Amino acid sequence: MSTATLAAFWGVSVLFVITPGADWAYAIAAGLNKRAIVPAVAGMLAGHLIATLIVAAGVGALVAGTPFALSALTIVGSAYLLWLGVGMIARPPTPSVATGGQNTSRMGWAAKGVGVSGLNPKVFLLFLALLPQFTDPAGEWPVPAQIIVLGSVHVLSCAMVYLIVAAAARAVLSTRPQAARVVGRVSGTAMVAIALFLIAEHLLG
Repeated sequence: MSTATLAAFWGVSVLFVITPGADWAYAIAAGLNKRAIVPAVAGMLAGHLIATLIVAAGVGALVAGTPFALSALTIVGSAYLLWLGVGMIARPPTPSVATGGQNTSRMGWAAKGVGVSGLNPKVFLLFLALLPQFTDPAGEWPVPAQIIVLGSVHVLSCAMVYLIVAAAARAVLSTRPQAARVVGRVSGTAMVAIALFLIAEHLLG
């Protein structure tokens, strides 16, 4: 796999990651709790890595070619985002440095992060459509290995952007609890809107 191919994919990956969505909303929410940033981001990265391995194993193509499986993924993923969004609107995160400052544990933040990215049908479909385009069937490495390398590059892009977003939210809102609640509710509303859009797109499509 050439350096030029990796560089081209990295550019496309960064453009995808810097587009605000459910992942940004979750990173902002995690940023309001200092102890939640690392586990929340790690969870989202694990979700992206799982999606990469699924595509590399060829399961992705099988799921994408099975309408029922794809429909189930869309509904489950959208319902999960909807549930998280409603929870953030009802109980917006506020700045906290204490371990008990939030009801959700570190493991809870990590598990939800896996769901935010791993159950997002848009992420799965993007990987299915994007990763294979940068592989070379005639290359020295097997295509699955190339997909894993590309997916790892994407995970590094995600790590960089998510940590910046979470840290920025922490820095700007740590001394502004009222503003933090507003931003938390806005992030929750964004998750709800994304979930409803995915559901509507699926039903109308």
